[in-house]
Amino acid sequence: MNVFETIEAVRRSVRQARAAGKSIGFIPTMGALHAGHLSLLDAARGECGYVVVSLFVNPTQFGPAEDLGSYPRTPEADRAACESHGADAIFAPPVEEMYPRPSLTQVAVPPLARGLCGRSRPEHFPGVCTVVAKLLNIVGPDRAYFGAKDRQQAVIVRRMAEDLNFPVAVVVCPTVREADGLAMSSRNRYLTGAQRVEAAALYGALQRAEGLIRREHPPAETVIEAIREHLAAHAPTGVVDYVEIVDPRELSDVQRTDRPVLIALAVGFGRARLIDNILVD
Repeated sequence: MNVFETIEAVRRSVRQARAAGKSIGFIPTMGALHAGHLSLLDAARGECGYVVVSLFVNPTQFGPAEDLGSYPRTPEADRAACESHGADAIFAPPVEEMYPRPSLTQVAVPPLARGLCGRSRPEHFPGVCTVVAKLLNIVGPDRAYFGAKDRQQAVIVRRMAEDLNFPVAVVVCPTVREADGLAMSSRNRYLTGAQRVEAAALYGALQRAEGLIRREHPPAETVIEAIREHLAAHAPTGVVDYVEIVDPRELSDVQRTDRPVLIALAVGFGRARLIDNILVD
């Protein structure tokens, strides 16, 4: 497995792989890898001949008061994990390689980024879109892999790729969960023991909502109230950022639940802001 820090070096490696007739799979990450990330790597390994993983904590997707400085960084463990799961190359550029000067260009998909996480994190998705566009342009993959836990991100990236005619298939893989249902996240390590117990209620609330929809198809506001009641009872120290039910493709609010819907929430526990969702089809 090769580790590249420069754009030219990773591009050269991809050109060589293509010349050998290999398809290119790509997993963009910010490092601090867990089983969720590695499931994306496994999916790419099963479908592509040459697999690249990026490890880059992107500063432009963090707001002024967010955890850029303290975001977990585990480069040695990440490299070992990538190698053990069959990655062919890691792209781990320093910030100055990705942003050698202040960027005057930004990529954004405003209609899909206004709600859910975008409401309280307005800088986030323009930063995500811009760095993903840069990474797709640098690596030039045939398939790029994203996790369903970050469903809004996946929807936005897919639409960006379609609108800008990127020749890449955006593949969304299932959320990987702990035994009690908590979605795996690099920020889970911020949780205290007591917060970790409460955090399992996020998935419990989503499961309760899914069951309610499948049985009764009640109005969305009824389902949202049931989620909030569950969180109040089982995660009393959690601070709810949002609970929303939206169209899975347009991410717009819906009232009826007798059709495919995405149930999404974000809850804060101290330093940890956790997100999760369920697609009810």
